[in-house]
Amino acid sequence: MSKVAVVQASSTLFDSKAATDKAIGLVIEAANEGAELIVFPEAFIGGYPKGTSYGAVIGSRTERGRQEYLHYYEGAVTLDGEEVARLAEAAQEFKVALVVGVIERLGNTLYCTALLIHPEDGVVGHHRKLMPTGSERLVWGFGDGSTLDTMDTSVGRVGSVICWENYMPLMRQAMYAKGTQIYCAPTADDRDTWAASMVHIALEGRVFVLSACQYLTTDDVPDEHHVDAEPRENGVLMRGGSMIVAPSGEVLAGPVFNEECILYADIDLEDKVKSHLDFDPVGHYSRPDVFSLSVDTEPKDSVVFD
Repeated sequence: MSKVAVVQASSTLFDSKAATDKAIGLVIEAANEGAELIVFPEAFIGGYPKGTSYGAVIGSRTERGRQEYLHYYEGAVTLDGEEVARLAEAAQEFKVALVVGVIERLGNTLYCTALLIHPEDGVVGHHRKLMPTGSERLVWGFGDGSTLDTMDTSVGRVGSVICWENYMPLMRQAMYAKGTQIYCAPTADDRDTWAASMVHIALEGRVFVLSACQYLTTDDVPDEHHVDAEPRENGVLMRGGSMIVAPSGEVLAGPVFNEECILYADIDLEDKVKSHLDFDPVGHYSRPDVFSLSVDTEPKDSVVFD
């Protein structure tokens, strides 16, 4: 039996140092409760700019929007940067594995990335979101198949699928085939329908699902940054909805809305094994004679120098 934790909290938008400070404080809190794996929401470090248009309409951009993008870019992190190193140090010190949503800066492009941080080996994986949703495509680049990473931990094999990637059936199938046992779903989707998707994925993949979403309000947005969409009542931009689900579909914790919290659950990988008696989506229930999936895991560089 192992204890896992899901963090539901607000990011410190566009301030990676402050967001890392907050993340480490939450790591300490969850580790002190005995958690061996801690999952943070999508874009927790760097920020999810909910409701921001960046001054973009078809055929035109504004100078204010470009200035806002500059602010966002400056608040992103690099894989070899100080913030990521501090997270790895915290994982080692408190003997926990981490899945942390960050905005990653690579060259002149930003990516929505989930870091896989091992307590002994540091950053062992980084999954860049393959398919940003809607207007996210304005500010985030597309990941490729080279970052469909997993991480072996004391809790089990951990994989991460970000937000609406969870609606991509072939993406899910690929992650099941990689042997994912703890399926982490950092997200910005706080709708009632999200919970049903997480229960479905737990049953479909026979996996433990750990879904983490932020609780974010307009009070968390810097004064110089504009929110162009109307928030919910009381200025709520993201209301959470984080949860933990067993391979049986049983909800072990959550969903919780409209507050910051850490959710905990005790999980046993034997429950996953038992659930495969009647279903294995990449084994005895897969029918490879009829259906097959080919996954390209080669990195895709725009320029290759021979």
